Amino acid sequence: MITIAVDCMGGDHGPEVTLPACRQFLDAHPDAALIVVGLPESISSFSHPRARLVMASEVVTMDDPLEIALRRKKDSSMRVAIQQVKDGTAQAAVSAGNTGALMAISRYLLKTLDGIERPAIAGQIPNATGGATTVLDLGANVDCSAEHLLQFAVMGSALVSVLKEVETPSVGLLNIGEEVIKGNEVIKRAGELLRSAAKLGDLNFYGNVEGNDIFKGTVDIIVCDGFVGNVALKTSEGLAAMIGNFLKAEFSRNLFTKLAAAVSFSVLRALKNRVDHRRYNGAALLGLRGLVFKSHGSADVLAFTNALARAYDSASHHLLERVQARIAHAAPLLVSAPN
Repeated sequence: MITIAVDCMGGDHGPEVTLPACRQFLDAHPDAALIVVGLPESISSFSHPRARLVMASEVVTMDDPLEIALRRKKDSSMRVAIQQVKDGTAQAAVSAGNTGALMAISRYLLKTLDGIERPAIAGQIPNATGGATTVLDLGANVDCSAEHLLQFAVMGSALVSVLKEVETPSVGLLNIGEEVIKGNEVIKRAGELLRSAAKLGDLNFYGNVEGNDIFKGTVDIIVCDGFVGNVALKTSEGLAAMIGNFLKAEFSRNLFTKLAAAVSFSVLRALKNRVDHRRYNGAALLGLRGLVFKSHGSADVLAFTNALARAYDSASHHLLERVQARIAHAAPLLVSAPN
């Protein structure tokens, strides 16, 4: 039985989304259980044979400063959910709350794995193959050293080996060109480390990739610093929103465009589904001594259900142990990097 702790108060919608998602997830996963965490007045009506309610007295808001979330709100639903992972009563935690607060609280309670200086946020961006490219970091670390990028590649490889059941997923280093001589000094040094790791069998390093390779699906994993990764993520979300708005507009214009849209409906629907981020909701906070997943703050029921499923899949396939094993194997290259 895989048990997941859920912060039901986080995100833009809170219990009106998280509780129906919890029910859908439990109905679809008969060997899973949930620890539902939230304010008593918000979650007390929820009932399921494989759900246990744990009450919290505070909520971390989306605009709470880290000091408030970490030091003052010690009984927040977010913190109580992560505490379940630390105590061993849950194998993973999921929250749609404040990203900075989630990372700070997770790092404070769970600590980082040996060999990892900075945890990273790893998420999936839909690509042209019909699947998704795993990108990290997506915003936890704005400035990174070459060693940090190597650590991200090692952790990302473990994650994708679980999600795609591919033992040696391909890794690309995001750069301004494919040539080895391209990029700043950090990127050049990271390329050297990644090539060394590949020679030792720690990684399946493809080489440098460019921004369009994220959407082509050229490699399974792309590593970059959090500034660039977050920009790429928001760009892809904007593209998906633009396509969705375009389809709505075409169906609401004149008779000709309505007929044209109706004729091509199946193709347009397939395109919309392909770029739908809800299918890949649930970013992993990698590098911690426990599994924590971040749902998009604006997630609807479908998206939050998928975040729960991603956490379940990762826990059931022993993601934490796989990350630790890959880090141990690559330890000689994972030299101490400045924080």
